[in-house]
Amino acid sequence: MKVIVLTGPESTGKSWLAAGIQQQFGGLRVDEYVRWFMEQNPRDTCLADIPEIARGQLQWEDAARAQQPRLLILDTHLLSNILWSQTLFGDCPPWLEGELLARHYDLHLLLSPEQIEWTDDGQRCQPDLDERLAFYHATRTWLQKHHRPLQIIQGNWAERQQQAFKAVRDLLAN
Repeated sequence: MKVIVLTGPESTGKSWLAAGIQQQFGGLRVDEYVRWFMEQNPRDTCLADIPEIARGQLQWEDAARAQQPRLLILDTHLLSNILWSQTLFGDCPPWLEGELLARHYDLHLLLSPEQIEWTDDGQRCQPDLDERLAFYHATRTWLQKHHRPLQIIQGNWAERQQQAFKAVRDLLAN
């Protein structure tokens, strides 16, 4: 089983690319638990919600891993929970990083916020490019610090798709 993660700031095409990768290569896709959580709890989230959101994401991921698909496509993982918790609340439950580091991921596709427009979907909160760039750099720094395999995805929508599909093809060829 090969496991890829789409990561980075909001409104960069993670969900769109995850769906496209699944359509092109098959496999099993795991969506963002936090989106479901926010739909079920129509209020502002708070620091106390982070453990439940993280456990929900892990449960969805573990259920998908148990099916042993040839390709597992994660629309996000705990790194987003960690960084959003720190960004929004200035704190994060310490156990999240250990859980994240204990899991194997074959490739992280890190999406840049540059060269595309931010789109409001009712849940997003960083319309300012500088905020999204800060989140992008925090993601990249964490992945590099922990020696996680990553490929940066950038450019317009067509270029992003081409880069992501090539990265997945290369991963599956090994």
